[in-house]
Amino acid sequence: MPSSMAEYLRADMECEGLLECFHGLKELDREVFQSLVDVDQRLTVDEIAERVDRERSTAYRSVQRLLQAGLVQKEQVNYEQGGYYHVYRPVSAEEVTDDMQRMLNDWYAKMGQLIQEFRDKYDDELEPATAD
Repeated sequence: MPSSMAEYLRADMECEGLLECFHGLKELDREVFQSLVDVDQRLTVDEIAERVDRERSTAYRSVQRLLQAGLVQKEQVNYEQGGYYHVYRPVSAEEVTDDMQRMLNDWYAKMGQLIQEFRDKYDDELEPATAD
């Protein structure tokens, strides 16, 4: 993973890399997200684990990271005889992209503020010396 803005700008990125960049997700999280996108139904953690060929607990932790990032939704399904289980589905691409755009706008505003603070702090100190 690049460690500076210059490295990010030089790196070849794919759109899926945005999930890592914006949300700090891991490769497995991207696989889990893709497995949810690839089906037209809601999946249980067991079904997700099978699709990504991982243990249930590993898949569950990945799903939790995706939930925290706002990329998937959890729904409760009730059994008629009592009890329930959870299923997961991705949020819409529009919701994901709108959230990333908001985050980018917030980041851009913050960076602009920090750049201005840098300018205000160092402008006089970094002026080139003039020969008299």
